[in-house]
Amino acid sequence: MNAALSRAGTPRRKARSAATMPARPALDPAWREALMLRTTEAPTRPRAPLMWQGRQIGSIEPGMLPALDGVRGADGGALLCREGVAWVVHGALDDGLRRLALRLREVGLAHAWRDEALRVCDGHGVPLASVERGAVRVLGIATRAVHLVGFDVRGHVWLQQRALTKPNDPGLWDTLMGGMVTAADTLDSALDRETWEEAGLRVDELVDVHVGGWVHLERPANDGTRHGYMVEDICWSRCTVPEGMRPENQDGEVDCFECLPPDRVVARMQRGMFTDEAALVLVQALDL
Repeated sequence: MNAALSRAGTPRRKARSAATMPARPALDPAWREALMLRTTEAPTRPRAPLMWQGRQIGSIEPGMLPALDGVRGADGGALLCREGVAWVVHGALDDGLRRLALRLREVGLAHAWRDEALRVCDGHGVPLASVERGAVRVLGIATRAVHLVGFDVRGHVWLQQRALTKPNDPGLWDTLMGGMVTAADTLDSALDRETWEEAGLRVDELVDVHVGGWVHLERPANDGTRHGYMVEDICWSRCTVPEGMRPENQDGEVDCFECLPPDRVVARMQRGMFTDEAALVLVQALDL
């Protein structure tokens, strides 16, 4: 199934036995409002547009620019130049972003380095280049992620607890699976890979897998970077995990899994035990 079908919500596999949803739990309106405010926060410090050939690809804090001042392009000229209120990347974009990412790593401003490339798009979603994952927040580059909300046949919700060694949100609770869409991915391939790596489940063995919706976040990055800003679209899907099938982590990034009724999930969310991304997805998935 391709990404277009995924976005349309076409199920991968027809349900053999649909989960029976328990009664919808109550959600504190004040908590919900606070969650929404946290996921649409303005930068804590001013940011300038980061441009390439007239198209915005991200944003940077002007105060960070001295650390990037000496970065040179392939032609030996300055890689970043100021034009009005914006900062412009000159030369080939892939090469320029690679050089910027390496400088950020050298001066300790990049996030955890993964040797994993994420796609860089313009404001219309047109792919232009790729860049190391550890640099995307500092450069304000928009990213995509996938989440999977798994129910059992009773309508209880499968959850994972993030490993304490994770570089961001360690120990917090999350959906059954959540992961980034890399430069080489479609939405479906990211869903397949991350579901196996995080939960040890094959998507084709799950029941009634289909896209449930999208959520959007814009806020200061909470991943430990000093100058990061998060812009992310999350495509979340839902499924039923067949009876007798249990998730088992494969990549060491999950401490444990639990399957809880929706009212206990909501209670944990309102005690601040979930990542904001997972809470935002679960608010939609549980129709709260």
